[in-house]
Amino acid sequence: MEYSAPKVRRERSGLPIVHHGGYVCDLPPGHRFPMGKFPRVLRCLINDQVITDKQVWVPEIASKDLLSCVHTDEYLTNFIHGRVNEQDQKRTGFSWSEGLVSRCRYETGGTVLAAQVALQRGLACSTAGGTHHAFPGYGSGFCLINDLAVAAKYLMGNSSPKRKVLIVDLDVHQGDGTAFIFKEEPSVFTFSVHCGKNFPLRKQQSDLDVSVEDGLEDEEYLSIVEAHLPWLLETFRPDLVLYDAGVDPHREDELGRLRLTDRGLYKRDLYVMKTMVSRGVPVAAVIGGGYSRDIDKLALRHSIVHRAATQVKETQLLLKQMLPNLLQYRSNYADNKTKCENLFYRT
Repeated sequence: MEYSAPKVRRERSGLPIVHHGGYVCDLPPGHRFPMGKFPRVLRCLINDQVITDKQVWVPEIASKDLLSCVHTDEYLTNFIHGRVNEQDQKRTGFSWSEGLVSRCRYETGGTVLAAQVALQRGLACSTAGGTHHAFPGYGSGFCLINDLAVAAKYLMGNSSPKRKVLIVDLDVHQGDGTAFIFKEEPSVFTFSVHCGKNFPLRKQQSDLDVSVEDGLEDEEYLSIVEAHLPWLLETFRPDLVLYDAGVDPHREDELGRLRLTDRGLYKRDLYVMKTMVSRGVPVAAVIGGGYSRDIDKLALRHSIVHRAATQVKETQLLLKQMLPNLLQYRSNYADNKTKCENLFYRT
């Protein structure tokens, strides 16, 4: 399986942002899924001068062959050609359309590309992704193709020895599909912090699940993440982290049941990415879940992860620029220290 992106000129120093206009498709009026958020996330980042359009990477559509590293041939054939029944559509929350198929394939291609770019540059973010409820043979909960699993499988198997991939899932809902897919795969570690009384009703077993109670607020939530992440890095030692930065733990989310604030989400995302990058572990972030009828407000909330990643990237670049001066200062300091010691302690 080969996957590549169009070769276009991009800023070398800025945070890579993966986006495609095909991340959206038409839905019936009043549909619960906030499809309009995806283009608004990018627009928000550019309008607020967080990024420029030269930082945008455009993914290819994911091929059926690529998707088959996770999903069964029967499921993919039925999904791509529209052979889905009423039960399937009820379970996923979507009526079938060619546009929906295309959207899911571009979204998955975007997550794979973000992971590839992260391996090259240390950090990258998509403006979609996080469809963690999709299983090998069926979709569920607004998720039809498991983009995180496809990216992990592709990049894990595209190297020798296998890359070790850590999936950090901080969406408010447990990533049951992802947990199921990798339950017997030692090269992938699934870590989920989720609301225990939320969807899905029947949870799968991740490698590490932290189930939290309704109403959890910023500080308690952050303390849980901080208690586990360094330990995971030290014990599992991943070659790549896929980070699902769902914003549905937010207090205003329609499906969340937790009580995080914008500031809490920012601190969470900043901590996760700073912890990884400071240890030299590449991170690819996706936006995960988030539900609100106020699409502009929701898109702004989803852009928090890109803003936090931009800060991490800028800090990293600043340290790289300062390093030669710091090394020169250290060298000069050592020389001067030796001269002083020779002067005062000569016999």
